[in-house]
Amino acid sequence: MAKIAFCFPGQGSQRVGMGEELVQQFPEAAEVFAEASDVLGFDLGKVCFTGPIEELSRTELTQPALVTTSIAALRVVGERTGLAPDVVVGHSVGEYAALYAAGAADLASVIRLVGERGVVTAAAAAADPGAMAAVLKLDDNVVEELCAAATDVWPANYNCPGQVVISGRESGVAEVSDRVKDAGGKVIRLRVTGAFHSPLMGGAADRFRPAVEAVYYAPLSTPSISTVTSTMETHDRVAELLVDQLSAPVRFTQAVQSLIADGVDTFVEIGSGNVLAGLIKRIDDSATAMAVGTPDDVAAVRESLANA
Repeated sequence: MAKIAFCFPGQGSQRVGMGEELVQQFPEAAEVFAEASDVLGFDLGKVCFTGPIEELSRTELTQPALVTTSIAALRVVGERTGLAPDVVVGHSVGEYAALYAAGAADLASVIRLVGERGVVTAAAAAADPGAMAAVLKLDDNVVEELCAAATDVWPANYNCPGQVVISGRESGVAEVSDRVKDAGGKVIRLRVTGAFHSPLMGGAADRFRPAVEAVYYAPLSTPSISTVTSTMETHDRVAELLVDQLSAPVRFTQAVQSLIADGVDTFVEIGSGNVLAGLIKRIDDSATAMAVGTPDDVAAVRESLANA
């Protein structure tokens, strides 16, 4: 029997205005933003709705903003369409929205955690600046070999076949970038200041651990696949995985492939944009992938379900 996966995006999906239409039209979305703002101590809606993008793209703001937008959209989808997932998956910080959707923790706990995550990762990037770049048109194993042959650079995000993000010190990323071009690949530098999902985030992980371990994680009401391990995980593993996630690569490609092998044929991206939906189609073009982040998207899902 076919299954549905809800997917939650990470950094790079932010845009000014995200979540605004949902808040204007649906009280349940407004409640999510109000509670998140109370937890964080600032008006998150203002950051999301008016920007500017330079402000919204600050790591310590981007991360709670994206997770809040995803959870607001999730609430709307659940209450207005009745659509429910068989499994959830998140890309990087999107795993926090996925864990909320899986019933692992309440909204306040999730927002408090992701707010702290943004602070510690931003501080780590400021203390030890790094670089990241998307490598295109090369097989994963080729990118891995190029990183292994260089110094202080590692695969960070396995996004889809032919797209791996590398992360590390500027010298290492530059060295691999030159070799990628020689190998016939393409490099796109990312506008970040930190070497996220690399060993250079080890200090941030240590600083983050007490906050993670202070939270109670409930048994999951919906299965959740980790993009740290690309396997289904249980609530007793959540704290360890959230700490590991800061310095481990995001195995989104492998997680999606595992879900498809397990019978998932429909992926619904919940939150800002449609980055993950595009990646999923590149991982397996036979999969159905859609994005739900606006009232029009919600209406389209409702109509689709009515005609099914």
